[in-house]
Amino acid sequence: MNIETKPIRVWDLPTRIFHWSLVASFAIACVTAESEKWRDIHVVAGYMLAGLIAFRLLWGFVGGGYSRFAEFLPKPQKLVDYIKSLMNGKPQHHVGHNPAGAVAIFLLLGFGVVTAASGWATYQDMGGHFMEELHEGAANGMMAIVVVHIAGVIVSSWLHRENLVLAMVTGWKTKRS
Repeated sequence: MNIETKPIRVWDLPTRIFHWSLVASFAIACVTAESEKWRDIHVVAGYMLAGLIAFRLLWGFVGGGYSRFAEFLPKPQKLVDYIKSLMNGKPQHHVGHNPAGAVAIFLLLGFGVVTAASGWATYQDMGGHFMEELHEGAANGMMAIVVVHIAGVIVSSWLHRENLVLAMVTGWKTKRS
């Protein structure tokens, strides 16, 4: 069976800039989290993360093509089918986000909102110890999803023989027909 492939623009420039800016802001926030000396940088990185997430939430409704939430909103059965396809060695190919990736996106956005909001409240001396714990727990949850997301990108790139990291840099992927 011969599968025809052709390049297709999947990730628009705003989505790619958002993605790598979120990576940078979250990494900076993590690296500076435990140091009073770097607190101002941590706070600025948190504000940047919050602004980026606000943009992405808006872009999920008004952006183009594969960036719209409606394009990749994961239905439970599609997620189950996708996971089964991975386990039986015949992974379904998706041009945009696969169902597992879509779940990761929504979890990252959710944890990001909670992390940013609780970080702001902590910085404003609101909520005391509870808010600090919520902030740290949400940030740790976000980090766990990041690790799973990176592992998923590596596995998916290998299984589908496509470079998903390069696709998030250039915006182009391969569409199979």
